[in-house]
Amino acid sequence: MPVSTPPTDHTAPVPTIVVVGHGMVGQRFLEALADRGLTATAGTARVVVLCEEPRAAYDRVQLTSYFAGRTPDDLSLAEPEFMDRHGFELHLGNPAESVDREARTVTARSGETFAYDTLVLATGSYPFVPPVPGKDAAGCFVYRTIEDLLAIEEYARTATTGAVVGGGLLGLEAAGALKGLGLDTHVVEFAPRLMPVQVDEGGGAALLRTIESMGLTVHTGVGTQEVTAGEDGAVTGMALSDGSSLATDLVVFSAGVRPRDQLARDCGLAVGPRGGIIVDEECRTSDPAVFAIGECALAADGRVYGLVAPGYEMAQTAAEVIAGRAAAFTGADLSTKLKLLGVDVASFGDAHGTAEGCLDVVYADSRTGVYKKLVIGRDGTLLGGVLVGDAEQYGTLRPMTGTVLPVAPEQLVLPAGAGGPVTLGPSALPDDAVICSCHNVTKGAICEHTTLPEVKKCTKAGTGCGSCVKVIGQLLPQSQDKGLCGCFSHTRSELYEIVRTLGIASYAELLDSHGREAARGGDGCEICKPTVGSIIASLAPTLGASGYVLDGEQAALQDTNDHFLANLQRNGSYSIVPRIPGGEITPEKLIVIGEVARDFGLYTKITGGQRIDMFGARVDQLPLIWTRLVDAGFESGHAYGKSLRTVKSCVGRTWCRYGVQDSVRMAIDLELRYRGLRSPHKLKSAVSGCARECAEARGKDFGIIATAGGWNLYVGGNGGAEPRHADLLAQDLSDAELVRLIDRFLMFYIRTADRLERTSTWLDRIEGGLDHVRDVVVHDSLGLCEELERLMADHVAGYRDEWAETINDPERLRRFVTFVNAPDAPDPSVKFVPERDQVKPDLEILAGPVLAVRTLEGTSSR
Repeated sequence: MPVSTPPTDHTAPVPTIVVVGHGMVGQRFLEALADRGLTATAGTARVVVLCEEPRAAYDRVQLTSYFAGRTPDDLSLAEPEFMDRHGFELHLGNPAESVDREARTVTARSGETFAYDTLVLATGSYPFVPPVPGKDAAGCFVYRTIEDLLAIEEYARTATTGAVVGGGLLGLEAAGALKGLGLDTHVVEFAPRLMPVQVDEGGGAALLRTIESMGLTVHTGVGTQEVTAGEDGAVTGMALSDGSSLATDLVVFSAGVRPRDQLARDCGLAVGPRGGIIVDEECRTSDPAVFAIGECALAADGRVYGLVAPGYEMAQTAAEVIAGRAAAFTGADLSTKLKLLGVDVASFGDAHGTAEGCLDVVYADSRTGVYKKLVIGRDGTLLGGVLVGDAEQYGTLRPMTGTVLPVAPEQLVLPAGAGGPVTLGPSALPDDAVICSCHNVTKGAICEHTTLPEVKKCTKAGTGCGSCVKVIGQLLPQSQDKGLCGCFSHTRSELYEIVRTLGIASYAELLDSHGREAARGGDGCEICKPTVGSIIASLAPTLGASGYVLDGEQAALQDTNDHFLANLQRNGSYSIVPRIPGGEITPEKLIVIGEVARDFGLYTKITGGQRIDMFGARVDQLPLIWTRLVDAGFESGHAYGKSLRTVKSCVGRTWCRYGVQDSVRMAIDLELRYRGLRSPHKLKSAVSGCARECAEARGKDFGIIATAGGWNLYVGGNGGAEPRHADLLAQDLSDAELVRLIDRFLMFYIRTADRLERTSTWLDRIEGGLDHVRDVVVHDSLGLCEELERLMADHVAGYRDEWAETINDPERLRRFVTFVNAPDAPDPSVKFVPERDQVKPDLEILAGPVLAVRTLEGTSSR
């Protein structure tokens, strides 16, 4: 049924474009139409979209991320208002059944008939299932749509072993998904190596060793002869071509795809002998009124492209031609870079070295699973390459394909200390070098902009697979002065190292010894004071300094909220948020919060972090409220500080029938461990007891999702105005391994992040990104892990509750007054009015009386 309202008037003489298929390429075609003004709202075209699936276009490239916690909505490519904004008519679950080219009509499954002036076929491809006996048994699946994944997830609940038929890109992703679901996983690949299309024999061997070390069993050089089933019709095993058998409860076929061209065949369009709708360079079929784009099309160069980037180019070409302009699709770059089961794999250009007279420059290290090969022409031209285990230079090497390298090729593959590595910066690339192959964006187009968000919005570069984001960042203008502010020429991370190494526990001492000459002896500024205050607070136990942020000089360095250990609200009152670790609370403690809120007349609200916030306290009331709460066993929730806020949790396996680990216990342990940890920005966390992700862990700075084998750790997530899903740092961790990695991650973030930089921004900015962070905190590449763990141990041992520290010290209590010269006088501006059986701020007291305003007609209004 339609999900958007069709135009109410089709009488205007505008052409009708019918699009069959709404996958990634279909959506890109619609965006291209909108960019060229071919929309119903512009009055230039009626656009009807027939979609077979029950949901709008989603990111099929990231399909496997569903098992890592992303929801179908997260994967959606179509903004909710996109269709309505342009007047596109989208029909979900209503595919085209037939085409009458003579009448120029399309009939949908619902029986509706749509007339067209232009027909665009974007039907994609279908999974190839080998014609083996038993392929339709219960427990056999393909890996293509979200519905496929939902079915696999449900069936896997009662399975113990899974097998994937096919060791290509999608097959290895499917294998990773089965492993994540807790199944013993096998991969069966007919070719002699994994990923035979993308990597050569050496790359396949490196990939094989790494994947087998993760606990997967790989069978190469054998085919599936039969899928065996029990009396109930469910899968019990597989017979292989070498005579061996494999016991399994679940089979996923991922043996390649075939063009979906049956609709074209049925209406008489020309198709290739091996499938694919034949199109010319304008993406027109044998009928000039019909176009075909994406995986269903046999392009003018004789290829059927199974990658999304060529499909996007075809979508752009077709839209341009339909708009009456010249355009041509003559072929596309087949380069790919992806992460399979945590392993970086990339290939580009002539990866297999088929050019006459070419030479291979190879580096292989079976110990670390790294394999690098560059294919070089006789004249030194870079023709292609394969990178496995370390694809750091892919973003620069791929655009240089077809050019003579400025350095010896061996310097680009050898590790440090063995003649390399040499990093080719993006400055070595010509302006016409394509940086983003997904959207065909050149270096020159990127350099017209100044920020990454601007580049993404204006060019779409970086919004596809994401492999080009690092190079884009290097191309954008860089500020010459990296200093924190006008007082310090050092960055925040450099100041952290100075404070830690030299044991400086005073802001004044740091400013006088390491500030800019003109700032020394001064008072500092509002940028560096809270920044240095946070650094000293995070290192206080190690420095031997007071961890209480309102002691001595530290008090003058704090942000507004930290001045009174509570959150300042718009009417001058404060809110109080006691810590409720993991969201777990007893009825007795709930009653205490209710009594405190009632007795002090506070507004109460449950927060998104599974806590209870109490609003409306005056400064002089804060210690009285804290005393009641501390006596009941509560402590500060640090809602006011740049520190850990909460660790949310679902109920986990204790109560939930889907839970596989005790998420509440883990959330409580983590929150009590990291409470009070001062950091460059606030920290949020969550623990989900299963892959259903009810605690929303992947929207947190560090999130934990339970697996049958332990815990998966995700980092760098963020909600808010610019949401970012967290990335998988490590998987199937024990309790001790999980805590150890979080310790290291948080301390490395605190050590290296900029001022007010969330973990999500830090992870995108830091050199090497997630891979570098993983090398440091998981593999200890910098030799820092012992020190990071010690710093966290110092924090845990030195933690003191700031509320309790305050109410037990008469001297510290002296600051909690509205007027120093009248400490018993309440703030007269803090008033409230009733609303919904609670109170709200009386802002009219702050604004003053409302004055009458005389209108042009001479009447008075408020």
